[in-house]
This record gives sequence, structure tokens and C-alpha cells, in this order.
Amino acid sequence: MKWRLLLAFTGLLTMVLVAQDVPLVNYLRTVEGERLLASLERDAFIIAGASENLLSNEGGGGSVSNLQETIDNYSAVDGARVVVTDDQGRVVAATDPTDLPGDDFSNRPEIATALTGTPVAGERGSNTAGQPLVYVAVPVLSGPAVYGVVRITYPAVVIDERANRKSRGLVIVFVISLGGAVVAALFMASGVTSPLSRLRRSTQRVAAGAFDERADEHDGPPEVRSLARSFNSMTERIAGLVEKQRAFAGDASHQLRTPLTALRLQLERAGAMVEHDPNGARERIEAASEETERLQRLVEGLLMIARSDGTPPATDTVDVSAMVRERVEVWAPLAEERGVRLQRYAVDGLRATAVPDALEQIIDNYIDNALNVANEGDTITVTALRGQDTIGVHVIDEGPGMKPEHLDHAFDRFWRAPDAPHGGSGIGLAVVQHLAHLSGAKAELRNRTDRAGLDASVQLPAAE
Repeated sequence: MKWRLLLAFTGLLTMVLVAQDVPLVNYLRTVEGERLLASLERDAFIIAGASENLLSNEGGGGSVSNLQETIDNYSAVDGARVVVTDDQGRVVAATDPTDLPGDDFSNRPEIATALTGTPVAGERGSNTAGQPLVYVAVPVLSGPAVYGVVRITYPAVVIDERANRKSRGLVIVFVISLGGAVVAALFMASGVTSPLSRLRRSTQRVAAGAFDERADEHDGPPEVRSLARSFNSMTERIAGLVEKQRAFAGDASHQLRTPLTALRLQLERAGAMVEHDPNGARERIEAASEETERLQRLVEGLLMIARSDGTPPATDTVDVSAMVRERVEVWAPLAEERGVRLQRYAVDGLRATAVPDALEQIIDNYIDNALNVANEGDTITVTALRGQDTIGVHVIDEGPGMKPEHLDHAFDRFWRAPDAPHGGSGIGLAVVQHLAHLSGAKAELRNRTDRAGLDASVQLPAAE
């Protein structure tokens, strides 16, 4: 049974590969032929343009030696055979020494067609060359008048050689695919039983992305049941890792944008101040250096979250007052560029517990979202308030706010309001909620009651 399964699997794959690769080889030959003809036609028109003055005797005419040099250079590089005739089909210049000036080429069908003013391309047999030729013939025009023809020919075998080079790559892929199929078939067919077949189907469903698939741990002999338990454990682990990696990719792409924007802004301002304000430029460069260090901390924090094994990282004491002051100073230049006033109200000495670097990322996300909806002349206020057992940080804007039904979904990953500004990723608030959860805090969004705008807040546990 093992060998029958192996033979059937290998035979089926061979038929599929042959049915796929044979038409593909023919398609490659067709494409190579069309590409070569298009290239030859382009080159022929270029040579025709170069020979126009000579054949029409306009613009001071031209030199046959210059034309001969042009087509000889082209032939040396591209390996093509070029013939330039006058309006009677007589050779004016040619790259083949056997084609002499004055030879009559008007009996060549492509030359005769091109003399009527119609470009022609194709493939035909040649008694002179003794093999099929790919040819392109274009008229030399000056206004509506035809003053000659440029013909470029290639041996048709050139197309076959180019197609064969690409076909060899397909053969290699065919052999590798077939070899891999044989190995896989041997592995699967070596101990086929009914319980293992069901386990194999479960494996295929997991491979297709169904990570909720589980094998039956109560079917078959002890060895199979043990394998099923191991398979289920592996599936759960993979599902968790895949979800974490997806979350990490989304978090990283969103979170890295903020410090990179701030870093770019600091460097641009430093560059503008180098000549007239060196001290100010030095301060900007130092600020950029600090932002680089923050970027490093941010990357380390994201990696820490991505590598966490389902357990929240340890929290640390955070100086909330200093953090609010620092983030407002970092964002102030960008707000100023947009004509938005960024202000803060926070008394000194407010301290809370949070995951390292979580609070600055939360504040950055809130300020970034507020700037995206702010109009010129608006004010964004960042405050830090002491509660009974919490420290509350609020970012209050004067934007349009959010509809009540949208507030319920604002923290969902990748969810964006239908009327949200373009360019967002829909992950910033999900990151805020994740970091708040890791810190034992609570993130909230509420519409302002005194006027239009949004109050984005996080309530952190107060430090002892």
C-alpha cells in the first residue's frame, strides 16, 4: 500500500507539473519572440532616423561611411544583421560583407512591403542564410515620402536558445518539486493507519490556517493518543505565537512611526539652524540623540511584549509629571508647525506604576490622534491628576469627537471610524489598551461635555 500510494502521488504530481510546464515553455518562446521583434523594430526605426538625411538628401545629406559605422557598431553589440536600401530596394549599406552596395533586395517580400510605407515583422525561411530568420523591416520616411528601408534579421534559433535557458530553470523546479513530493509521500505512507489518517487531515487543516483544529486524543493505540496530545499542544502553541507575531508586527509598524517622525523633525530643524544658530542646532542634535535612545527603548519594549510568554512584564514606578512635561516638549514643534497649541497642566510629584515605557507610548498615541483631527488654531491639553488610588493622564482635544456607537469599538484592533482621517492604521488605540492592561491601568475615551472634542485618558495605579 505504501508503494501504491507513493506511485499514485508521484504520478499525479508529475502530470500536473507536465501539464503546467509544457504550455509555459511554449508561452516563453512566444514571449521571447515578441520581445525580440519589438526590440528589433525599435532599433530599426532608430537606424532609419539616422539614415533619413542620407537617403532623402536633406539637411546637407549624410555620409555613407557614417551610416556604415553606425550599423556595424550595432551589429557588433547585438549580433544582428542590418541592411539599408534606397527607395528602389538597392543596398546602400550592410553589415554582411556579401551584401554589396547596389545589390537589388526589392525581391525580398519584407523589403517590398516596407517600401510601401508599412513596417513589417515576422519569421521566414532564407535560402541565402540556409535557416529560418526573424526579421523586421521599416521604411525610412521623410514626411509622407519613403526614401528607403532598414531591415534587421536574426537567426530564429536565437529565440529557441533564450527560451531554452529559461526552460532549464523550469526543469530544475520540476525536479525539486518532484523530489520533495516523493520524500513527503514516503514519510506519510510509511505507517498509514486510520487514526493517523485522521491526524493527517487535522494537520492539513492547521496548515491551511485553522488553528482551532484539534486531534482526537482518545482514539487509537497509546502511541497515537500520545502523538495527538503532542499535536494539540503544538497547535495551541503555534496559534499563540502567530497571534503574538501579528500583534507585534502591527504594534511595531505603528509605534516606530512616532519617534522616527520626531527624530526627523529635530534633525531637519538642526540642519536649518547650523549656519545661523550653531548652539540651537547643537541642542536639536542632542534632542535627536535623546529621541534615538527613546526609539531604542521603544524597540526593546515591543520585543519584550512580543516575546512574553502570556505573562505580563514587571511594572515599575513612573514619574508621571516628568513624563507629561517631556512628551509635550517633544510634540510641541510638530504641533506648532500645524498651527495647533499644545499645553500641559500637571503638578510635580505625581508617580504611578506601569510597564516600562508604556506611559510615554500611551501619551504619544493620544497626542498623535489628537493632532490628526485638530484644525489650525485648536488647543490640545495634556493634564495629570491625582485620584483616590490612581493617577489620571488626560489628552483633551477640540476636534469633532466620536459618535457614541463608535466609542465602543475604538480600542478594537485595526478598527477605524468611517469618518476617521485617512492614513491611520487602526492599531494605535489597541496598543494603548494593551499597554494599559499590562500596567494594571484602564484606558478610556469620552466626548467632552463642555464643547466638541474628545477626552482620551488612562488611569494608572498610584505608586506608594
